[in-house]
Amino acid sequence: MRDIEVITIGESLVAFVPNAHTKLRYVQQFSKVVAGAESNVAVGLSKLGHSTGWMSKVGSDEFGQFIIRELRAEGVDTSHVLISDEGPSGIMFKQFSANLASQVFYYRKGSAASTLKVSDLDWEYLKQAKVLHLSGITPALSASCKDVVYELFSFAKQQGILISFDPNIRRKLWSEAEAKQVLAPLLVQADIVLMGEDEGELLLGSGDSHRIAAMLLRKGAKAVGIKRGGQGAYVADATASFDIPIYPVKVVDTIGAGDAFNAGFLAGILEGKPIKECGRMGSLMGALAVSSYGDTEGLPDRKAFDDMMQNEKEIER
Repeated sequence: MRDIEVITIGESLVAFVPNAHTKLRYVQQFSKVVAGAESNVAVGLSKLGHSTGWMSKVGSDEFGQFIIRELRAEGVDTSHVLISDEGPSGIMFKQFSANLASQVFYYRKGSAASTLKVSDLDWEYLKQAKVLHLSGITPALSASCKDVVYELFSFAKQQGILISFDPNIRRKLWSEAEAKQVLAPLLVQADIVLMGEDEGELLLGSGDSHRIAAMLLRKGAKAVGIKRGGQGAYVADATASFDIPIYPVKVVDTIGAGDAFNAGFLAGILEGKPIKECGRMGSLMGALAVSSYGDTEGLPDRKAFDDMMQNEKEIER
């Protein structure tokens, strides 16, 4: 078996997607998909031809089996996912209003993933990774999950493994003050930072993409991608910086766009692409995520992705 290039660690949930754009009280039918910031990135990278692994805990229930089965079917290595009796697998419901705005309702308190602890990690497995991708959601789940993330940062530094970090602040999970206290020290240790402008405002005191990137590069980041929603993205490394326009698509579900951007951006990093190309890859993946329901269902395989990238370049010419 080939080495795994990117290993992600975090909670995945079973997401119920309604078939109607109305309040959940009126919805009669749902589709069932897997959602989770870290596993979304693993799936996106796998679709682009990169080897990925996802580490976590799921409940010893049908939803846990569903999560493992779906991620394995997408080519993600799930051999180090623990099945636990300590809590159930988490679930969430999406709600779409008439104007397509999305809301999410979590049922994850006390979930199996929230019991993840340092002693659950297989360090030999982690050593093979070129990149560890982590998000700020995991430390919000529990004290033991926070310890896991801090320990992973320390381990990656010792082993020379690149740390990719998306603060991904979830205000439903903790207060802004808690998020800042825990995430700001992690942000400045990461090698690859992928974040939103609003998160820069909270964690670094600036919501300006250029200033955020400059601060992070000064702190030692090797590559930075600032996600700006409908305004596209701003990407930078030690050699160059670029504004990346959005890829025009019809938006149907905005959830999962940031994770898809991360997958495209990291694929570019793994392939040694210039920072502008990494940003363009991220932008295209993000656009394809918002043009379909579910977090990863609309993401392309490598051939389709390369064809779309090539079309964009020809249009530019």
